[in-house]
Amino acid sequence: MFFRKQVAQACMMEAAQYGPWSDLPPELLGLVLKRLPSLADCVRLRAVCHPWHSNSLLQPLPLPFPWIALPDGTFLSIPGGEVHRMPVPDGASCRGSIDNWLFLMSSDDACTLMNPFSKTMLELPNLVTVWQREVRYESDPKQLVYKLAVPSPLDLSPDSLVAALIMDDGNIDIGALCISQPSTATYSLLGKWPPLYPAFDVAFVDGKLYVVSVYGKLFIVEFCKNLGSNQNIKCVIESLRHQEEPECIPIGVLCTNRSYLVECGGRLLMVQRFIHLLVPGPPTGASGYEKTQTAGFVVHEADLHSEPCRWRRISELGGHALFVGEHGSKSLPHRECSGSQEDCIYFILDYHPLRISPNPFNDCGVYNMRNGRIRPLMSQTAAHAHCAGQWRPRWFFPPGAV
Repeated sequence: MFFRKQVAQACMMEAAQYGPWSDLPPELLGLVLKRLPSLADCVRLRAVCHPWHSNSLLQPLPLPFPWIALPDGTFLSIPGGEVHRMPVPDGASCRGSIDNWLFLMSSDDACTLMNPFSKTMLELPNLVTVWQREVRYESDPKQLVYKLAVPSPLDLSPDSLVAALIMDDGNIDIGALCISQPSTATYSLLGKWPPLYPAFDVAFVDGKLYVVSVYGKLFIVEFCKNLGSNQNIKCVIESLRHQEEPECIPIGVLCTNRSYLVECGGRLLMVQRFIHLLVPGPPTGASGYEKTQTAGFVVHEADLHSEPCRWRRISELGGHALFVGEHGSKSLPHRECSGSQEDCIYFILDYHPLRISPNPFNDCGVYNMRNGRIRPLMSQTAAHAHCAGQWRPRWFFPPGAV
C-alpha cells in the first residue's frame, strides 16, 4: 500500500511539473495541426479546450484534403471515409461544384450556387431551359453533365462570371456553353459551334476562358462588356500534333481517353486520362466494355508564347497536385494541401461504366507522374461503405478556416 501511494504521488508531481495540456505552447500546437490530414481532426483538436481553439485559429494551416461530394450534399473525406453532413435545401441535388461552392439543381430545374459553410446562395440561369432552347436537341435532363468554371474565387468576387459547359452524356457531339453573372443572372449562350464541338472541358487562366475540343484543339473566348453581344471565339492551337500514350501502357493494348483542362500555377494544362478497355460486354456499357480501368496519364502544357502556339508535354507539375474530374478540376500546391503528394494526379470515376457498376469508387486513384504508378484513392473498407446506388463522385474543396 505504501508503495502505491509513493507511485501515485510521483505521478501527480510529474504531471504538475509538466503542466496541463491546455498550456501547450501555440508553436507546438501548430506543428500538431500541420500533421493532421483530415479537416475533421483539426475541428476536433480545436474543440478540446478554449486555449487550443483560440491558439489554433492563429496558426497558418495547410488546406484540408479535398472531399468527395455525395448526391444529397453531404461530403466524404479522403482517405478515412468520414462523412460531413451539410445537407442541401429540400428538393435540390448536387450536380457539380466550384471550389467550396456547390452547383445545385432543384426539382423544377432551377440552378443555384451555394456555399454550404456560409449558406450564401447565388442564382444561375436555368441551364436545362437554355439547353432545350438553344441546342434544340432532345435529351434526358438527367443525362446532362455540367462543368462550371470561374475566373476568380466566388468568395472574393461574388459577381464574377461563371462559365457552364453543358454536355449530353450520351452524345458527346452535342453541347453548349453558357456565360452568366450570378448577381444579375444575365447570360450569353455561345451556342452550338460547328468548329468547336465536341467540347471536352473549359478553364479560366489569367481571366481568360479556354475551351478544348477534339484532337487537342484549343480555343479562347473573349468577352465583351455586354454579355448579350456576340463573343469572339479564336482558335489558338490547331491540334495536338502527336498523340502520346503513357509509357506504362504496352503496345497494342486498347485504350480510350478523356481530356481535362486545369489551371496550374498560372499555366494551362491539358490532362489526358487513358482508360484501359478490359472486358468486352453488352452494348449498354461504355463503348461496349463492361470492365475498364485507368492505365495512366499524359500532361501537356499550352505554350501560348511560341509561334505558332502548341502543346508541350511535361513530366512534372512544379510541386503541385492535380485533382481532375468531369464536373470540376483544380490544382493545389503540394505544400499547401494537407495529405497531398507533389507531381501526382488524383482522379475519380466520371465516365460511362458507372451506369452498370454499383461501385462509384471502382476507378478512383492517385497517379504518380514520376514513376507511372497508380494507387487507390481510399481504402477498400472506406470505399465499400459508400458504394450503395449509382452516382458519380465530384471533387469539393473545403476552405482552410472552418
